Amino acid sequence: MNEQFQDTFPIDFVNTDSELVYETTTHIPGAVHYALKRFVKPDDFVPNDAGVINYKYQQQNKNENNLELLFCTTGNMYCNQMNCDTCIHGMNNCRGSFESVDVLRFVFTPSLLSQYSISRSSDNTISNSLLNFTYTENFSRSFSMCGRTRIVLNGLINHSFTDSLENIFVNAQSQMVLLYSLNCMDEKEPDVISCKFLANEADQEKILKARQILLDQIGEPITIKSLSRKVGMNECYLKKGFRELFGTTIFEFYQSQRMEHAKYLLYEKGLTVTEVSVLLGYSSISHFSTAFKKHTGIKPCELLLR
Repeated sequence: MNEQFQDTFPIDFVNTDSELVYETTTHIPGAVHYALKRFVKPDDFVPNDAGVINYKYQQQNKNENNLELLFCTTGNMYCNQMNCDTCIHGMNNCRGSFESVDVLRFVFTPSLLSQYSISRSSDNTISNSLLNFTYTENFSRSFSMCGRTRIVLNGLINHSFTDSLENIFVNAQSQMVLLYSLNCMDEKEPDVISCKFLANEADQEKILKARQILLDQIGEPITIKSLSRKVGMNECYLKKGFRELFGTTIFEFYQSQRMEHAKYLLYEKGLTVTEVSVLLGYSSISHFSTAFKKHTGIKPCELLLR
C-alpha cells in the first residue's frame, strides 16, 4: 500500500491506553482511502468531538500530495458480547455495552480533487486552491464539527453495506464529509491561514493558555475582553490567533465544550436538566435547552430517554 495511505492516527485523539475493539479500512483507487478505529472510551476521557484537516504539498514529489481529514466522535454505544440476546446493536441496555471513541480518517488523492476544481482565476477561494493544489504551504487545522458532518460520520460508522455497495456508500459519504469540511474552510477569513504573529512561541502559549482557561471555567460565563486580560494579549490578535490554531472562534469552541460537558453530565452522571443548566451558569432552563438543541440536534430531555 502507498505510504500516504498508512493508517496512522494522531495519538492525542485518543488515550494511548484505550482498548482498540474494532477497525476497518476501505481503499478506493484514485478516489479516497477511508479508515475507522473504535476504542472503548476511558473513564477519564473528556468528550471533545473534533475534526482536523491536513494539507500535504510537495513541489518535488507531487505523487505524495494529498488532503487528509481526521475526526474523533464519541457517544456511540456498542455491545462487546458475541451473539448477545439481551441487546440491540447501538443500544446500551445490556451489561456488555460500552461507549466508544471512534476515530475516522479520510485521505483524498489529487486526481479525485482536481475533478471538482475550477480553472478560472476568478475563483480564488481557499477550497479551490486546495483542490488544485496551488496552495504551496503545508498546514494542519482543527475545527468544530457541524451537525451535518456528525450525521454523515454516524452513517459511516453504523452502516450495514458490504462489498461493492459498501465502496459506493463510503465514496459517496466521504465526498459529503469533504464538502462540509471545505465549506468550513471557505467561511474563514482568507488571511487567517497565515497569522505571522503566531511565529512567536510566546503568543502561541498565550492562546493555548486562553483555551485552557475556557476549559477550566466551563461553568462560568466569560467574555473575550476578560480572557484577553487574563492571557495578556490584544483582543483582535487573540480572536484571530485562536481561530488559526483551533479552526474555530472562541465562542464556538467555548459553546461546543459546554454542550459536550452537558452531555457528559446528563448521560454519564445522571444529573437533571435543571441541575446541569445551573452548573453551566444558564439563567434559565429554556436558554440551556435551546443552546443544547442547537449543538446536538436534540433536547436535553430527549438525551435522558436514550
